[in-house]
Amino acid sequence: MNHNSAFRIEHDLLGDAQVPHTAYYGIQTQRAKENFNITGVAISHFPQLVNALAMVKMAAAKANLEVGVLSQHHHDAIVAACQEIIEGQWHDQFIVDLIQGGAGTSTNMNANEVIANRGLEILGYAKGNYAQLHPNNHVNLAQSTNDAYPTAVRLAVIFASQPLIDAITDLVEALQRKGDEFDDVLKMGRTQMQDAVPMTLGQEFRAFAHTLAEDIDRLREAAKLLAEVNLGGTAIGTGINAHPDYADAAIRHLTDIAKVEMKSASDKVEATVDMGAFVLYSGILRRIAVKLSKICNDLRLLSSGPRCGFNEINLPAMQPGSSIMPGKVNPVIPEAVNQTAFQVIGNDLAVTMAAEAGQLQLNAMEPLITYNLLNSTKMLSDAMAMLTTRCVVGITANKDHCQQLVNNSLALATLLNPYIGYENTTRLAKTALQTGQGIVELVLEEGLLTQEQLDRLLDPEVMLKPSIAQLG
Repeated sequence: MNHNSAFRIEHDLLGDAQVPHTAYYGIQTQRAKENFNITGVAISHFPQLVNALAMVKMAAAKANLEVGVLSQHHHDAIVAACQEIIEGQWHDQFIVDLIQGGAGTSTNMNANEVIANRGLEILGYAKGNYAQLHPNNHVNLAQSTNDAYPTAVRLAVIFASQPLIDAITDLVEALQRKGDEFDDVLKMGRTQMQDAVPMTLGQEFRAFAHTLAEDIDRLREAAKLLAEVNLGGTAIGTGINAHPDYADAAIRHLTDIAKVEMKSASDKVEATVDMGAFVLYSGILRRIAVKLSKICNDLRLLSSGPRCGFNEINLPAMQPGSSIMPGKVNPVIPEAVNQTAFQVIGNDLAVTMAAEAGQLQLNAMEPLITYNLLNSTKMLSDAMAMLTTRCVVGITANKDHCQQLVNNSLALATLLNPYIGYENTTRLAKTALQTGQGIVELVLEEGLLTQEQLDRLLDPEVMLKPSIAQLG
């Protein structure tokens, strides 16, 4: 090899190929780069995946040293290279498109080659001198793509889920604070877009908080399922080419390295092909997306107007809303979150189809599952952080307008139903709609209740929770 050249020549099953002289990746990564130009999203886009790959390779090296099949100096070089990757170095060398044929082989080899070539430098050799440290013989020892790659993917999703849990927690707390702030804002509840019965704006916002808070525990439960891995199963789960003690040692070392309690699958043949935990996790992401989109729909409705809509709340003005209509401000943050939710819901369908598409002892579509799970998790995390900081914390209430809507609503007839009867309330509601008079005005006019009795009925303590007023 000419060290003055811009390229080095490497060899594989298909023959020779040029690899950039400065690259830490090798020939198989180079071929994958040329073959798969699909999303434009490389492995390096998700640092959690790069780190997880390095952790799996480090755990494998430690286990192989422990069982006596890897030399100390090879172990030391691999571990040192992996540690650098975990600390954030060489991520730009993970260049393979996340969607790829080969069930993740290109991703696995990208990791093997970067670790091998950096390990060679640590040992004092040139990149590509694989006789001294080999991507397959040493870095990939006792592994197959079919156990190393899914183990890394599961670990990456666990890592990615924590920022999502943090983002949900922040949003829930912001919504809860608004619930407390708006506790004295009386407003109309609505069902099927029609006036229903009174509530407070605080109750509405606390309901938003509660529905999202439920999914924090669901994510944590899913992470525990993802922590059960097939590492040590090698090609199809039988453990061929691995030392009998390797699997347990590798899991133990991975737990220590990742600071996540990993568990060895009891049936590695089943675990190698089963995508059930991914489907479940994706379903939780879809559930969060659906809830989040519904909340954003409500925020857009409640802030609609400002003069010809609900106008019960004000969203922070983030940017001018029109190139032609002066003064218009749009609910751009909730709109962006809606679109994020739609994408996550679509990603879930792709995950479902990919999981179903496995055959026999392997699912070759796992790269698509990886891409969509990591993409959905990151998109939801970022969207919720945006919604919290750029929208929810700045929401204000139009208290007087909310009260006016309650006072003018025909829905007060529902509140009076137990006291003056369904026939009377129906008749009064119809008269109020025809004449423009208020329900309270008509009740007093007909002498159905006294002002004192009405005041007692219209007390928030009666209107906003289960209770029957004693009218005397």
